Amino acid sequence: MATVDCPAVPAGGLGVTFFDGSDLLGTVPVQANGQASYTATFATAGSRSITAAYNGNEDCDAHNDTTTVQVTSAPTPPAGFCLLVCGGANQLLRR
Repeated sequence: MATVDCPAVPAGGLGVTFFDGSDLLGTVPVQANGQASYTATFATAGSRSITAAYNGNEDCDAHNDTTTVQVTSAPTPPAGFCLLVCGGANQLLRR
């Protein structure tokens, strides 16, 4: 999530564009409260340099900021989890 700090309402314009290094992730609109949210899924774990670039509007200047985030792998469900849950669901469906 990026927050645009501007004395006027930062909504409108071209929104906020998110980058992973030099790779374009996407552009999202800025809400009236100055917030813009983007969710990304990465194929590999590791350190990422994420930049949020506010594209500006007639009242607010364009600006950007970069932060480093650590992407981790999704946890593996415990062994047998689906058998217990899915088996119980199957029993309910058969009744």
